[in-house]
Amino acid sequence: MSKHYVIIGGSRGIGLGIVQRLAAAGHTVSVYSRTVGELESIANVNHTVLDVLSDDIAADMFPDVIDGFAYCPGSFNAKSIRGLSVDLLREDFEVNVVGAVKTIKACLGGLKKSPSGSALFFSTVAVARGMNAHASIAASKGAIEGLTKTLAAELSPKVRVNCIAPALTQTSLMEKFFTDPEKIEALGSKYPLKRTGTVDDLAAAACFLLGDESRWVTGQTMAVDGGMSTVQS
Repeated sequence: MSKHYVIIGGSRGIGLGIVQRLAAAGHTVSVYSRTVGELESIANVNHTVLDVLSDDIAADMFPDVIDGFAYCPGSFNAKSIRGLSVDLLREDFEVNVVGAVKTIKACLGGLKKSPSGSALFFSTVAVARGMNAHASIAASKGAIEGLTKTLAAELSPKVRVNCIAPALTQTSLMEKFFTDPEKIEALGSKYPLKRTGTVDDLAAAACFLLGDESRWVTGQTMAVDGGMSTVQS
């Protein structure tokens, strides 16, 4: 059965991968992001220009019934605690947490009208596993994991809320890490599965959590990280 999904930040990276999978499955997807990116070439996709940090966000901007919601904007500022400014910490928190809260609040009415509403956020492996120079991103994404559990409790049984915690994934945000094949191979060797993540790895997991196949799953943070958080090889 065709559903209607709202993807915040779906014009590139993992968000775009989610949009592509959902649209290919015949669903309608409403994307809200600052740029249209590659979305114009995808059928069943509506795009609205939105900056989650500076724009006013209201419920009437979104579909009346929302079967699934995913918040995909993110940041990555690798700084040691000595080099981390308060302004940068606030910037990461605004993008990763405040934007997520603003948009899901506006979408709550639509999610509750769906017979199978589902919401999804993104964290990072750095929350579960302490990593150098990840203080800012781990702090803001740790807040997202807490938000996930809180909303899963508040919104049950009408709306399921889950989170994905990826490790290093080949996206435009992380392109500086993927500049040549030797570097990519070296990075992949650090993982139990001997490779870094792809957009489709994350998009596949996201669509599972957004869809009916995960209808008895809520309040969870799924590690999609090549085994980094739990396995030593």
